[in-house]
Amino acid sequence: MEKKSKLSILLNGIIKENPTFILVLGTCPTIAVTTQAFNGLGMGLCVTLVLMCSNIFISLLKKIIPDTVRIPCYIVVIAAFVTIVQFLLQAFLPDLNKSLGVFIPLIVVNCIILGRAEMFANKNSVIDSAMDGIGMGLGCTLALTLVGTIREIIGNGTWMGITLTANMITPFSLLILAPGGFFVFGLMIAVMNKLTKGGVKRKSFDCEGCPTASACQNKEGGCN
Repeated sequence: MEKKSKLSILLNGIIKENPTFILVLGTCPTIAVTTQAFNGLGMGLCVTLVLMCSNIFISLLKKIIPDTVRIPCYIVVIAAFVTIVQFLLQAFLPDLNKSLGVFIPLIVVNCIILGRAEMFANKNSVIDSAMDGIGMGLGCTLALTLVGTIREIIGNGTWMGITLTANMITPFSLLILAPGGFFVFGLMIAVMNKLTKGGVKRKSFDCEGCPTASACQNKEGGCN
């Protein structure tokens, strides 16, 4: 594996392999919670905290976690940090916790977090894993906040709850509904692909690139 600098690891998740716009992971919460910029920011920061902590913890334990049960172990670690984050939200930001609702506990099965645990934290040092978690988390946070900003300003005439255009023009309320979310999300993916000239180069979807290849019972037949 090519050795990367700490800065390149950090920036990788923000631009080159942005988990939301380039890797297209975590689509469900992206559409669901970004009706307001504040919700997108809050969700992104929660994902960042869980990503960083779980990456660190998994990197520390990578040599003692049995290979055959590593995925369940990762889920237990991630679930522990998600629970801590939810308790913190309930204590200090109850309104945000209510707005995000079920999508906070669903961070446990977010593909971004489980994917980074398997593809990066399991193979790299603690410091590099922490930097990867922060970079991927910040990339997710920026993406969710941007989508939320566009939808809130155009769809509701406000930003972070502050009235901007609602008293001047009629808000286009479709953008704060699910179809508007898909439209803005798709538009941002197109823009990012244009800026990054096609985004990350993906491997073919075969067993070699699959996170659960070692536990798969269908290696000879290919992935389903």
